[in-house]
Amino acid sequence: MVIGFIGSGHIGSALARLAVGAGHTVVMSNSRGPETLADLVESLGPAASASTVEGAAEAGDIVVVTVPFHAYRRVPVEPLAGKIVIDTNNYYFERDGRFPEIDSGAKTPSGLLQEHLPTSRVVKGFNNIMAAHLLSDGTPPGTPGRRALPIAGDDPEAKKVVADLTDSFGFDVVDVGPLSEGWRHDRDRPAYVSRFTAEELRAALAKA
Repeated sequence: MVIGFIGSGHIGSALARLAVGAGHTVVMSNSRGPETLADLVESLGPAASASTVEGAAEAGDIVVVTVPFHAYRRVPVEPLAGKIVIDTNNYYFERDGRFPEIDSGAKTPSGLLQEHLPTSRVVKGFNNIMAAHLLSDGTPPGTPGRRALPIAGDDPEAKKVVADLTDSFGFDVVDVGPLSEGWRHDRDRPAYVSRFTAEELRAALAKA
């Protein structure tokens, strides 16, 4: 696949490295322009290129949105119509400012992105693991104690694609359910950041 990246920070760069290793092509972007990504693209190799945010959105068969949460409204809508969008974002009020609808529990971060992208198929994933651990903790399927990561989304086909991608990156997958349940692996919840097997992760998600 071609995987577009809107955001090329720690998580985006780590996921891009895993994607290239799994045989995919990646198109990187950030808010500062493709010329600022030359070193990253060079380190990723010939399967990587840099573009504008709109270019990465248009190029990707699927697109990873991995920007600070407060910037979610700047994600382009039309180029992502009909596409699977992986949302790695976390809401940190210290950085993002207060969003009362999230603080009250009326909305979730991924739910707001889905509202912003009404024709896209948003799947929440890769938000509860540190970038360094994305690169260090992956293991082949069937490995005893294999680390598991959660996903949430409303489109079964989209979740299957993201689950298969996650597995190819070295992680078991626990389907949390609809996007509205994605809060269960948000910041400060029991499932956040800690290393769990699939069974352990299900227990941590249930405690949220």
